[in-house]
Amino acid sequence: MHRSRWYLLPWALLPFLAAFGGAAFPPDAWFAALAKPSWQPPNWLFGPVWTALYLMMGVAAGLVWLRGPSTAVRLALTVFAVQLVLNALWTPVFFGARALGAALGVILLLWLAIALTIKHFWPLHRLAAALLLPYLAWVSFATALNAELWRLNG
Repeated sequence: MHRSRWYLLPWALLPFLAAFGGAAFPPDAWFAALAKPSWQPPNWLFGPVWTALYLMMGVAAGLVWLRGPSTAVRLALTVFAVQLVLNALWTPVFFGARALGAALGVILLLWLAIALTIKHFWPLHRLAAALLLPYLAWVSFATALNAELWRLNG
């Protein structure tokens, strides 16, 4: 079956659904009052970084989807969906529930799910897998930051 490249557009936009959690639970006075490490990035940086990461994630998933229906594609996109749900879950847990320890657990699972997504994307489309490497790097940094925030404030 031939799949049109135009179908990349919905895939490119899909990860932005995870950003709704950020809109619903933005940083507030509670977050401002937390003790933060000196290497905490400025708040303005998160929007541009996540915009680029979400776009790369969506293009990556679309490239895998374009490979056509197969068990390997379905599995890879299922793992992708799991990591996207974990991505969306972190913000309500961290900012909504203000549960630093639980948020650390979510982000550790997210990191694992991203690594598994890369593993499943690699044999199907190497560029798609490579597009997720900056996401894995950012979530690695965010995991260390979450752990430090928990240590300082937990």
